[in-house]
Amino acid sequence: MIKNVLFIILLFSTSLQAAPFQTDTSAYQTQRLKVNALLNQRSAKFGQYDQSLDTKTGIFGFQTKGDIKNSNEILRQIVLNDNNIFKELKILMDYKDEEVKRIRNEANSTGSRINNYKESIKKLQDQNVQLKKTMLLQIKKNKLPIT
Repeated sequence: MIKNVLFIILLFSTSLQAAPFQTDTSAYQTQRLKVNALLNQRSAKFGQYDQSLDTKTGIFGFQTKGDIKNSNEILRQIVLNDNNIFKELKILMDYKDEEVKRIRNEANSTGSRINNYKESIKKLQDQNVQLKKTMLLQIKKNKLPIT
């Protein structure tokens, strides 16, 4: 009976702690999607940059200043995108660090609760043994048959 009550309490406390975890996970997933989108944009821009290097609209098939400026602008956009990727990765790593801290705190809390449950169970078992001894003494004193 006591084990069932303790199990129900443990399940209830675990279910209450699951809601913040799912929020953190969805924020982490959203951040990952954002970083992946930025990486895809970077790949697309790099493809454009590669094509712009091959573009030669000048006389005799040479690059013009406009071609070079276009290539440099695409390269500048790649660098700006890389900066955004670094910022978003930093946020992603902060989420991960917070998750690790939360899990560590939860593990410590769960460990202390388990120890408290063990102590309570031990006390109840000791009380049960003591009550049985007391009952047996009373039965022997009264010389009642044990049923």
